[in-house]
Amino acid sequence: MVPGMPSAPLSPVLRARAMAAKGFMPGDEGDALYDAATAVATNVGHPMVEVGSYCGRSTVWLGAAARAAGTVLFAIDHHRGSEENQAGWEHHDPTVVDERTGLMDTLPTFRATIRDAGLEDVVIAVVGQSPVVAAHWSTPLSFVFIDGGHGQEPARLDYEGWSRHVAVGGTLAIHDVFPDPADGGRPPYEQIYLPALRSGLFTEIGAVGSLRLLSRT
Repeated sequence: MVPGMPSAPLSPVLRARAMAAKGFMPGDEGDALYDAATAVATNVGHPMVEVGSYCGRSTVWLGAAARAAGTVLFAIDHHRGSEENQAGWEHHDPTVVDERTGLMDTLPTFRATIRDAGLEDVVIAVVGQSPVVAAHWSTPLSFVFIDGGHGQEPARLDYEGWSRHVAVGGTLAIHDVFPDPADGGRPPYEQIYLPALRSGLFTEIGAVGSLRLLSRT
């Protein structure tokens, strides 16, 4: 269950754009992300941040939420791919490799996704390493969605860098949380979800699939 109702329903056109984009966000989790982000951003009144945009699939849901709430979304990604996206790993996509450098570069695909969704006015791409950006960030946030690197260290750094910027009453959303090791990788669960609950600053308010929603108290 996800608390709160969005101030405006998600456009079927935008939902179709999200589902057509490269990425790994299931439709029901994306819809829950939209509902939660719209509700809290409308009430809290601060901008939103997405950590780990890849090719923009989840960004479409969140960009639509930003527009509905009258705010903006900062989409943070270095666009070189997480370790699980590299050659030889399960989630590698050779079509987003820059032939000139041999490195992944998802930024052109991301920009096309956001342009095609008509969200360039509310989605601001920040190209850089998440911990570096977080260290220089000072704006309170109504909604932070962490879906960055899924290794132990990247997950820990994303939590430490961004959880402190969630405003009171805001929401920390975490993707790929698998309490059962048989279901998937553990770092988002062990390095983000559990530390957030143990901090005493966050309370779980919703869960859909592997998406967890925590309120900053």
